[in-house]
Amino acid sequence: MKRILSIAAMLLIGLVSQAQAAAIVGKAAPSFELKDVDGKTVQLQSYRGKYVVLEWTNFQCPFVGKHYGSGNMQALQKKYTEKGVVWLSICSSAPGKQGYMTGSEAKELIGEREASPTRFLLDANGKVGHAYGAKTTPHMFVIDPKGTVVYAGAIDDKPSTDQDDVKTARNFVLTALDEAMAGKPVTASSTQPYGCSVKY
Repeated sequence: MKRILSIAAMLLIGLVSQAQAAAIVGKAAPSFELKDVDGKTVQLQSYRGKYVVLEWTNFQCPFVGKHYGSGNMQALQKKYTEKGVVWLSICSSAPGKQGYMTGSEAKELIGEREASPTRFLLDANGKVGHAYGAKTTPHMFVIDPKGTVVYAGAIDDKPSTDQDDVKTARNFVLTALDEAMAGKPVTASSTQPYGCSVKY
């Protein structure tokens, strides 16, 4: 009986830890260290003092396909990296699951899509995805220069796979960045993400 209670307690602690392991708007962004597609180590902490966008992605997901097929994601990446924003695309698909890529495969797909994130990071064990509570692809986070999460959620307000919807959507990431960078409070700091589930 003691052993059963002990196991139950451990499971409960694990569930509590998982519930707490998520990026929360207004709180410090969880620190992390990941390898990029070239095998180089990237630390979130090294970008302190800059705005950082985290984009969870899976190139096999039709919702991600909507934003890359329309050129929306690439346009955002280009616009804001030119303004000094650090854009980190993260793939948390596990080996054998949809969207999993090696570094060389990722580089090829990034080139095909003409994507221009600052770095593309591989999180095959899902550790960073779980730390942020990343649920979907895409799932977006904006971190301010102090290291605080100022936005978490969907890329926009049209949860579809239709590329035409991009034109009329309210882009939450664009709005959050523009407001934060202008010294204003982010009006929609937390929204419900939509897309394919992250394939942990």
